[in-house]
Amino acid sequence: MPRQLDLLARSGLDLKAEAGRSDPRLWVRRLVIWSEPGTMLREITLRPGLNVIWSPDPADRADASESNNALGHGSGKTLFCRLLRYCLGEDRFAPDDQRYGIAQALPEGMVGAEVVVDGTEWAVLRPIGTGRQHFAIPGVGLEQVLAGNFAPTGMDPFLEAVETSILSADVVALIPGDHPLHAWQVALAWLTRDQECRFDKVLDWRSSDSDSGSPARGLSTTKILDALRALIGAIVPEEYKLRAEIGELETRQKDASQDATRRAWEADRLRSRLIEELGLNPDDLLPGRLAVEPLRNAAKASLARLATVGAGSADLADPDALRTVVTEAQQEVDGLANNLAAVEARIPEIEALIRRIKGELPSISIDVDKSVIPLCPICDVPIDRALAEGCKLSHKLPNLEEATQRQTQRKQDIATEAQRLQENKVERERISAAFIPARKHAEELSQRLRAAEKARDERSDTWYKTRRLIDDAGRLDELLATQEQVQSSADTLDGEMEAKRDQTGSFRDAQAGVFGRLSYFFDAIIREMVGQNAAGKVALDGNGLKLSVELGGERSTAAIDSLKVIAFDLAVMCMSIEGGTRLPAFLVHDSPREADLGLSVYHRLFHLVRNLEQGEGQSLFQYIVTTTTRPPDELSDKPWLRDKLGGSPAEARLLRRDL
Repeated sequence: MPRQLDLLARSGLDLKAEAGRSDPRLWVRRLVIWSEPGTMLREITLRPGLNVIWSPDPADRADASESNNALGHGSGKTLFCRLLRYCLGEDRFAPDDQRYGIAQALPEGMVGAEVVVDGTEWAVLRPIGTGRQHFAIPGVGLEQVLAGNFAPTGMDPFLEAVETSILSADVVALIPGDHPLHAWQVALAWLTRDQECRFDKVLDWRSSDSDSGSPARGLSTTKILDALRALIGAIVPEEYKLRAEIGELETRQKDASQDATRRAWEADRLRSRLIEELGLNPDDLLPGRLAVEPLRNAAKASLARLATVGAGSADLADPDALRTVVTEAQQEVDGLANNLAAVEARIPEIEALIRRIKGELPSISIDVDKSVIPLCPICDVPIDRALAEGCKLSHKLPNLEEATQRQTQRKQDIATEAQRLQENKVERERISAAFIPARKHAEELSQRLRAAEKARDERSDTWYKTRRLIDDAGRLDELLATQEQVQSSADTLDGEMEAKRDQTGSFRDAQAGVFGRLSYFFDAIIREMVGQNAAGKVALDGNGLKLSVELGGERSTAAIDSLKVIAFDLAVMCMSIEGGTRLPAFLVHDSPREADLGLSVYHRLFHLVRNLEQGEGQSLFQYIVTTTTRPPDELSDKPWLRDKLGGSPAEARLLRRDL
């Protein structure tokens, strides 16, 4: 059994290492990059405890001997961190344009890591070029996998092993996520923060600029906090289940309250309309359902009054009979109008006929006169002369009898037509005398019919309206009854919520213990890094997770805010060393120094982590930090310094080339 961790006295940390454990639950033994199978570009071996990846900055006075052409930035420190978390299960290791550049330069490139998970060594091999095969094999080395002795497995076996042996099924179930095997990727986002997040906020784990594909990017701040609490043991499955039940009750109670409010509003509107349409005084009615029966009775009384047809309302009682009379009267008017039109049409015809016959009489009289002293129709010579002297042209003479008969017939025709004309004029007078009163009578009947139909329609509308008022009174009763039931249900749900909230009290005590221990480590780390007159505190309240640093008052600057996040991560790592969380005591900080963070404070970070080590090969954590700022002199060499990178020449860069 390893001995209990004995830190330097000045740290003030009382850390009790997890009993029965001799190495971290998860740590990376080495990271290897190949330009192609068999051609190694770079190998970085790592160890339990502090691991420093340094890219010297010539601006540091302590490193003034370095070439002035050397660059501390652009050396590949962040790419190293991304490749590391890529081998630990993240989907992508760089933004699209950078991945494309690497694939163009290293089409057969591979990256691999040997990762120890609860004592089992895993070989993880993944492409960084154009390849598509991923391997995660337990119990073998990277070279064996690279030799092609295994079929591609994808990353699922490794993710399942970490979630099963490190996180546990209970914690995995508590971490928000839409897909399986996302719990470890969410935890990994916290343990390997994006360099783009700049350690600004404790719950900022992944930046959208990193294009990492991490599921943590899609989680709200609330869900990130839930995941954090689950991972540090500040929430247990029973509490999570209880909180879910409370959340469900809150939703149901809110819906029920809104439903009750809506029904109460509808009932008030319906009650007001009933009172207005029935002409009642609202002050005379009792509240709630007690007003329903008076409203219903008033509506029934109004309907009873409509059921009686008053005197003089025969037309209203039988408008169909009146409609028949109106039809008959209109038919009589139409018949008289047709007859009058026919008579008036015949009279001009008869008058024209008489004039035509009279026009024929003069010519007939001439024919008669000519028949008395006839002229020759051929030569117009009197017949007597023609007979005396002889006519050489014709011997035909006019017929007196025929002409006389025609004249007599025309005179008789004139007398007949004159008689017929007189009869039609008399008929016209008679019809005209009957038409005017008949038309007036028909119009009066039509007006009575229209009035009767209007009165009937109005009475029908009033009847149906009154019937509707009775129905509405019944609907008001149902609405109020349902509203009371829904409100009662909302009140019951509210009571259940309060009862379940009271049950969470026992869990709050457990949370207080977790956050108390976390706050203790946070305070000790702040004191170690800032000074013994400083104080740190971690609190969880209704507004979320709050980190505070007191140094002559609460401090909040860019450097202090960054330091808070670093100290918080280290405090959680200390709890993991004790076995108090479901996280591995594993942490990657990519260039954590803010520009205005004092160098002495920054160096204390390295010393603090170094003081957590129990001895070579016995530390129960792995802390990997990349830095441009020179680490303390005593920690700038092996075993703590694992590799040194540079921005130039190209050989000094992580991939030993410019992209």
